[in-house]
Amino acid sequence: MLSYDSRSGWLTPARHCPSPNHDARPNGVAVSLLVVHGISLPPGQFGGPYIDQLFCNALEPERHPFFASVCELRVSAHALIRRDGELVQYVPLNCRAWHAGLSRFQGREGCNAFSIGIELEGTDRQSYERAQYQKLAAVYRAIENHFPALQADCLVGHSDISPGRKSDPGPAFDWACLRRHLAASQPEVH
Repeated sequence: MLSYDSRSGWLTPARHCPSPNHDARPNGVAVSLLVVHGISLPPGQFGGPYIDQLFCNALEPERHPFFASVCELRVSAHALIRRDGELVQYVPLNCRAWHAGLSRFQGREGCNAFSIGIELEGTDRQSYERAQYQKLAAVYRAIENHFPALQADCLVGHSDISPGRKSDPGPAFDWACLRRHLAASQPEVH
């Protein structure tokens, strides 16, 4: 069972791969948004160490022609869910990860300040795996009581907060499937 330590900001069990690309959330700002991203490095390829390397500023540009265009970026996400459902965490959830860039949600600018960013290993056009939906639902259930302003209707794609600039997680992401997994993992009310 996935759990969250609100003191440290880390999920367990998860592989922890700390990224330097984060900072403190602004004082008094509550987490009220979960942003779903899609990523693959190189584009369209899965597996390998490259996402970890990107988020830890260790991506070597000579490894692939695409890497030269992204190796200088200083970006991160709170976590990544690989194709097989493995959870990798880069940034404590109580810190601000650098995942959203220029963004707006419900009139609020700078979504990094009040959001959690979860990357799913995938592309806009290739179906995501069932294990990824299950793990994303499990992450949400593990943290929902620690972030009371985070409601199920505040799960959005990167494309929703950065329209025209970002397209992920793309049309291949099945929001109805995520809602079914969230419903199936809903705690019983007595």
